[in-house]
Amino acid sequence: MPGNSLGKALTITTFGESHGPAIGVVIDGIPAGLPLSKEDIEFELSFRRPGKLFVSGRREKDEPEILSGIYNGRTTGAPVAIIIRNTDVISSLYEEVHYKPRPGHADLPYIMKYGFENWDYRGGGRA
Repeated sequence: MPGNSLGKALTITTFGESHGPAIGVVIDGIPAGLPLSKEDIEFELSFRRPGKLFVSGRREKDEPEILSGIYNGRTTGAPVAIIIRNTDVISSLYEEVHYKPRPGHADLPYIMKYGFENWDYRGGGRA
């Protein structure tokens, strides 16, 4: 996925970092009138909570804030923008890996592409 966006007719753009104030998504191209509620989104997010395979051990609430595109449980035709605030962030735990790329993360490709001076060692980076 080059950059942070995917798609043409339906465009999905992600933003934020795991140790920043929030992560989010903007989905553009969803027609008006489709049923979609905060509860639907919360249900999908429940699959990434601790205790499941391939998830973070952090205890985030994963409470979505719908900023636009959904009203009264239906899409409006405007871009759907959702953020999730990061609440369980202890960035100091990552100080020791500041100059040690972690196996299985995007650390090394990011460093090779952009250099150490731009690398946010608290998260995996987007290479």
